[in-house]
Amino acid sequence: MNISMSMSNAGMTYLAYVTILTALMWVPYVLDRMMVWGLTDTVGYPADPKPQSPWAERLKKAHANAIENLVVFAVLVFCAHGMGITGDLIGTAAMIYFWSRLVHAISYTMAMPWVRTLGFTGGFVAQMMVAYAIVAS
Repeated sequence: MNISMSMSNAGMTYLAYVTILTALMWVPYVLDRMMVWGLTDTVGYPADPKPQSPWAERLKKAHANAIENLVVFAVLVFCAHGMGITGDLIGTAAMIYFWSRLVHAISYTMAMPWVRTLGFTGGFVAQMMVAYAIVAS
Protein backbone atom coordinates (compact mmCIF):
# COMPACT_ATOMS: atom_id res chain seq x y z
CA MET A 1 0.00 0.00 0.00
CA ASN A 2 1.40 3.37 -1.00
CA ILE A 3 0.52 5.91 1.70
CA SER A 4 2.40 8.82 0.18
CA MET A 5 0.34 11.28 -1.77
CA SER A 6 0.90 14.08 -4.20
CA MET A 7 -0.78 17.41 -3.59
CA SER A 8 -2.97 16.75 -6.63
CA ASN A 9 -4.87 13.99 -4.82
CA ALA A 10 -4.46 15.33 -1.28
CA GLY A 11 -7.83 17.09 -1.46
CA MET A 12 -9.72 13.84 -1.90
CA THR A 13 -7.49 12.00 0.58
CA TYR A 14 -8.01 14.57 3.35
CA LEU A 15 -11.71 14.70 2.53
CA ALA A 16 -11.79 10.95 3.19
CA TYR A 17 -9.85 11.43 6.44
CA VAL A 18 -12.17 14.14 7.76
CA THR A 19 -15.20 12.07 6.77
CA ILE A 20 -13.82 9.10 8.71
CA LEU A 21 -13.14 11.37 11.70
CA THR A 22 -16.70 12.70 11.56
CA ALA A 23 -18.12 9.20 11.17
CA LEU A 24 -16.34 8.03 14.34
CA MET A 25 -17.11 11.01 16.58
CA TRP A 26 -20.34 9.50 17.96
CA VAL A 27 -18.59 6.50 19.53
CA PRO A 28 -17.19 8.17 22.69
CA TYR A 29 -20.39 10.00 23.58
CA VAL A 30 -22.53 6.91 23.08
CA LEU A 31 -20.14 4.92 25.29
CA ASP A 32 -20.58 7.63 27.92
CA ARG A 33 -24.34 7.36 27.48
CA MET A 34 -24.13 3.62 28.15
CA MET A 35 -22.12 4.28 31.31
CA VAL A 36 -24.53 6.97 32.55
CA TRP A 37 -27.89 5.61 31.36
CA GLY A 38 -27.22 1.89 31.09
CA LEU A 39 -27.63 -0.23 27.99
CA THR A 40 -31.42 -0.54 28.12
CA ASP A 41 -32.03 3.21 28.22
CA THR A 42 -29.28 3.84 25.64
CA VAL A 43 -31.00 1.66 23.07
CA GLY A 44 -34.47 2.71 24.19
CA TYR A 45 -36.37 5.94 24.67
CA PRO A 46 -36.16 6.83 28.37
CA ALA A 47 -38.83 9.27 29.53
CA ASP A 48 -36.51 11.16 31.87
CA PRO A 49 -32.88 10.38 30.98
CA LYS A 50 -30.04 11.39 33.29
CA PRO A 51 -27.77 14.11 31.91
CA GLN A 52 -24.66 12.81 30.22
CA SER A 53 -21.17 13.80 31.28
CA PRO A 54 -20.44 17.41 30.31
CA TRP A 55 -17.62 16.40 27.98
CA ALA A 56 -19.95 13.96 26.16
CA GLU A 57 -22.59 16.67 25.71
CA ARG A 58 -19.93 18.94 24.22
CA LEU A 59 -18.62 16.19 21.91
CA LYS A 60 -22.17 15.56 20.69
CA LYS A 61 -22.44 19.27 19.80
CA ALA A 62 -19.01 19.17 18.14
CA HIS A 63 -20.18 16.17 16.11
CA ALA A 64 -23.29 17.99 14.90
CA ASN A 65 -21.13 20.98 13.95
CA ALA A 66 -18.69 18.68 12.12
CA ILE A 67 -21.51 17.18 10.07
CA GLU A 68 -22.92 20.60 9.17
CA ASN A 69 -19.55 21.86 7.99
CA LEU A 70 -18.51 18.65 6.26
CA VAL A 71 -21.44 19.03 3.88
CA VAL A 72 -20.15 22.42 2.72
CA PHE A 73 -16.53 21.34 2.49
CA ALA A 74 -17.26 18.06 0.70
CA VAL A 75 -19.43 19.74 -1.93
CA LEU A 76 -16.71 22.31 -2.58
CA VAL A 77 -14.00 19.63 -2.90
CA PHE A 78 -16.18 17.50 -5.17
CA CYS A 79 -16.98 20.54 -7.33
CA ALA A 80 -13.29 21.41 -7.61
CA HIS A 81 -12.42 17.80 -8.40
CA GLY A 82 -15.16 17.56 -11.02
CA MET A 83 -13.92 20.78 -12.62
CA GLY A 84 -10.39 19.38 -12.75
CA ILE A 85 -9.13 21.85 -10.13
CA THR A 86 -6.49 20.01 -8.15
CA GLY A 87 -3.06 20.82 -6.89
CA ASP A 88 -1.40 22.66 -4.05
CA LEU A 89 -4.21 25.03 -3.09
CA ILE A 90 -6.85 22.30 -2.85
CA GLY A 91 -4.50 19.88 -1.12
CA THR A 92 -3.37 22.50 1.38
CA ALA A 93 -6.95 23.61 2.05
CA ALA A 94 -8.03 20.02 2.64
CA MET A 95 -5.12 19.40 5.01
CA ILE A 96 -5.94 22.61 6.92
CA TYR A 97 -9.60 21.59 7.07
CA PHE A 98 -8.81 18.15 8.50
CA TRP A 99 -6.46 19.41 11.21
CA SER A 100 -8.74 22.35 12.03
CA ARG A 101 -11.72 20.07 12.49
CA LEU A 102 -9.68 17.71 14.67
CA VAL A 103 -8.59 20.67 16.83
CA HIS A 104 -12.20 21.87 16.94
CA ALA A 105 -13.53 18.49 18.11
CA ILE A 106 -10.90 18.02 20.79
CA SER A 107 -11.03 21.59 22.10
CA TYR A 108 -14.85 21.63 22.11
CA THR A 109 -14.89 18.36 24.07
CA MET A 110 -12.29 19.70 26.52
CA ALA A 111 -14.08 23.07 26.91
CA MET A 112 -11.31 25.23 25.43
CA PRO A 113 -13.33 28.11 23.91
CA TRP A 114 -10.59 30.16 22.19
CA VAL A 115 -8.91 27.08 20.75
CA ARG A 116 -12.31 25.77 19.63
CA THR A 117 -12.98 29.04 17.83
CA LEU A 118 -9.59 28.93 16.11
CA GLY A 119 -10.28 25.36 14.98
CA PHE A 120 -13.65 26.37 13.58
CA THR A 121 -12.14 29.42 11.87
CA GLY A 122 -9.38 27.32 10.29
CA GLY A 123 -12.02 25.04 8.79
CA PHE A 124 -13.96 28.00 7.42
CA VAL A 125 -10.81 29.49 5.90
CA ALA A 126 -10.10 26.14 4.23
CA GLN A 127 -13.64 26.10 2.79
CA MET A 128 -13.08 29.58 1.38
CA MET A 129 -9.73 28.56 -0.12
CA VAL A 130 -11.48 25.85 -2.15
CA ALA A 131 -14.31 28.26 -3.03
CA TYR A 132 -11.73 30.80 -4.24
CA ALA A 133 -10.05 28.15 -6.43
CA ILE A 134 -13.43 27.36 -8.01
CA VAL A 135 -14.47 30.96 -8.58
CA ALA A 136 -11.04 31.98 -9.86
CA SER A 137 -10.82 29.16 -12.41
